[in-house]
Amino acid sequence: MNFKEILELIDKVADRGIASVEVERAGTKVRIEGKQSQPQVIHSYVTEGRHEAAGAPAPMPSPAPAAASAPAPAPEESEAGLHIITSPIVGTFYRAANPESEAFVNVGDKVSKGKVLCIIEAMKLMNEIEADSDGTLVKIYPQNGQPVEYGEKLFAVRV
Repeated sequence: MNFKEILELIDKVADRGIASVEVERAGTKVRIEGKQSQPQVIHSYVTEGRHEAAGAPAPMPSPAPAAASAPAPAPEESEAGLHIITSPIVGTFYRAANPESEAFVNVGDKVSKGKVLCIIEAMKLMNEIEADSDGTLVKIYPQNGQPVEYGEKLFAVRV
């Protein structure tokens, strides 16, 4: 393909609103992606210990009804004087190296700078998250196996 043919192909994709086109000729492969009318939303959720992702909206499980005798959730305790450790990446939070191992840390444990607190799996890589200060662990925010976002609270440490 020559440059003129590629430009013509780009114009056709733009004019017709085509999402994408891929052409291969004589060992040269060209892929052109047009503008999408709506942004693509990828839903990610955890079901029974497995992490699943889908390109199309998937039905989300409905929350279980609260039991009538269940106490109201306590208001979040003051974070004054606590050092909050946040997620440096997007991924899946794990409290232990594997399902059979003990958790790296538990609430009430003394932690020192450099101690591994958890693992965040991102793109099949296991990233160890370490304490960046000394203190006592007072809160663990995410549940084991829960997806976490960049900057999301992971741990609260009383320094």
